[in-house]
Amino acid sequence: MLAYIIRRLLLIIPTLFGVMLLSFLIIQAAPGGPVERILAQIEGTAVGALSRVTEGAGGDFAAGSGQSGGQGEQSRYRGARGLDPEFIAKLEKQFGFDKPLHERFLIMMGNYLTFDFGESYFQDRRVVDLVLDKMPVSISLGLWTTFLTYLICIPLGIAKAVRDGTRFDMWTSTAIIIGYAVPSFLFAVLLIVVFAGGRYLDWFPLRGLVSENWDQMSTGEQILDYLWHMVLPVTSLVISAFATLTMLTKNSFLEEIRKHYVITARAKGLTKNAVLYGHVFRNAMLIVIAGFPSAFIGILFTGALLTEVIFSLDGLGLLGFQAAIDRDYPVMFATLYFFTLIGLVLNLVNDITYTVIDPRIDFEAR
Repeated sequence: MLAYIIRRLLLIIPTLFGVMLLSFLIIQAAPGGPVERILAQIEGTAVGALSRVTEGAGGDFAAGSGQSGGQGEQSRYRGARGLDPEFIAKLEKQFGFDKPLHERFLIMMGNYLTFDFGESYFQDRRVVDLVLDKMPVSISLGLWTTFLTYLICIPLGIAKAVRDGTRFDMWTSTAIIIGYAVPSFLFAVLLIVVFAGGRYLDWFPLRGLVSENWDQMSTGEQILDYLWHMVLPVTSLVISAFATLTMLTKNSFLEEIRKHYVITARAKGLTKNAVLYGHVFRNAMLIVIAGFPSAFIGILFTGALLTEVIFSLDGLGLLGFQAAIDRDYPVMFATLYFFTLIGLVLNLVNDITYTVIDPRIDFEAR
């Protein structure tokens, strides 16, 4: 097993490099980079305030804009027409675009190997600090959603397996299919309309993780306020997440129930519950429990993105969304690197979990 773990760890390096290289090339080829954002602000068409980035070059622009002539028309940036080429060159140097594409990528990857993710272009903060600030929100969503999903799905899947083909199985399957078919963000919008003052009831807050006066509350009130804010976003995620796990649990139990050792156990006079929970449970739960790390990482880094945006939860999903809108490359690439690395490591943790739960599985022999 040790040799297998070492091989997998070594495989992480080229995989991570390939993901970053492909993403880097795609993002660089996409129109509308940070330089264009600054030029759009100068032209008066930008949405966000980007004064920090331009203050270092503002004086030079003011001095040189009047003498630009037609030189800016040949610039490769949209919105550069009529601007001093020297000002544009200073912007490129500030963002590191004065270097060739391959050199920029190698410098970025060299920094990332030492976990030096640089500073955000537009938020005047280190990327690491931004990620650490947003992490608690996303972890809260991921943990609660994963916990409730497993808490609901495992008993429901077992009940469906035991009652396979009954009305209970059919009705719950219908509900599961509906939950699986409707995206979580649509459930989030529906919950807002119904329960957050959208049109009908005003039972839950519309946005944020805690209330504005949270610091003035007692410890008990803070816990209740936090849980009150988590109800709608977590519900929207759980409704869409529990379908796959429920069916996986049901099918795992059905497969085990039909095996010979179960028939033998019943023939020996063991009760239904003794057979189900004493023999079937461990074998059937292997694939369910072993998938916990990947389920958590999927909810944490992908499933909650639109939910965070809809409920204005200041987490990693909203951070990544805003970085993509603003073309904040350090935040985009750093979070991609961070998430990809964690995902690759957790895939290895998945395999190790399989062998811990069932020692008969030997990945190294394969």
